[in-house]
Amino acid sequence: MLKTGPVRALGAMSGTSLDGVDAALVLTDGVRIFDFGRHGYRPYSEPERATLRAVLGCWPGAPGVEAAAELVETAHAEVLSDFPEAELVGFHGQTLAHDPQGLQGPRRTHQAGNGAVLAEVLERPVVWDFRTMDVDLGGQGAPLVPFFHFACAIWAGLEAPVAFVNLGGVGNVTWVDPRAPGPEAPGAVLAFDTGPANAPINDLLAARRGLACDEGGELALSGQVEDALVTRFLAHPYFLKIPPKSLDRNDFREILKFVDDLSDADAAATLTACAAAAVARGAEHFPAPPAAVYVSGGGRLNAALMVELSRRMGCPVVPVEDIGLNGDMLEAQAFAYLAVRVARGLPTTGPSTTGVAALVGGGKVSRPG
Repeated sequence: MLKTGPVRALGAMSGTSLDGVDAALVLTDGVRIFDFGRHGYRPYSEPERATLRAVLGCWPGAPGVEAAAELVETAHAEVLSDFPEAELVGFHGQTLAHDPQGLQGPRRTHQAGNGAVLAEVLERPVVWDFRTMDVDLGGQGAPLVPFFHFACAIWAGLEAPVAFVNLGGVGNVTWVDPRAPGPEAPGAVLAFDTGPANAPINDLLAARRGLACDEGGELALSGQVEDALVTRFLAHPYFLKIPPKSLDRNDFREILKFVDDLSDADAAATLTACAAAAVARGAEHFPAPPAAVYVSGGGRLNAALMVELSRRMGCPVVPVEDIGLNGDMLEAQAFAYLAVRVARGLPTTGPSTTGVAALVGGGKVSRPG
């Protein structure tokens, strides 16, 4: 049984950009954030990235998936074991496939890694499998962090509607009105995946130059955007859907073919512009214009992407550090916060975040022994 009051929870996130595992402590009661604690990072090696990349889009039982899951568990155990003060762990796992519409068969989502294994290794309760229940009940299973974003807005003392944009492998946004009584309240949050963000850029750099990413956006800054290809990208049916809505990492894989005939620099610049254009198109769905856009994830360190996003949005676009948050650790912190909500029976998703018909508290709790 989880104690009453604030809990020192440890969250972990291994994102679709395949860079590594983030871990971060949060002191929270599942409603308010009282403090942010220390954090850590365990990078994936290039061979490990290759192991994970080889099974993207695969479901349990496919060749290579079991090995990938063991890799995810081992990497998480290495970094999470450095936090003995944690009372509870939130483990997201590594998303390999996500099909909430049932386009490939039954509606489902697949995050590699078993939280029960980690509970035994860490000798602490682990909350995991955050998405399945939401998908089973008709939701998109993503984004999962909007209720945490609402708590961040309260923690930061914000008083007007704002947007939190996470630019990882896939981009997602949460529009937040901190004047609402809570994240579950009507009109408090609206969230959805905006489109591809770093994933196509990273895949381009890996294929053409053997690099993990466009460091700082330097390559993109040296290139020219092919506006006609950005317009073609925005014609994708996904942008016609009304949110909430979500994506799999590879749903826009074909955009790499759009830039086949471009130089490395022009291809990077164009894919970067596509990521920013997707966020700007998504902003058309906001209930009210945001006073500011706060950016987290690796994309905030990409100068080309931030310039493109600022050019396309009608308000200030700044890193979340401007309000005292940690843009590298925000998703890991979110799963610490969500773990406490799951353990206390509080909802983690709802109609305005994943499109599920009612509030859902998704997740499994595994205890050692």
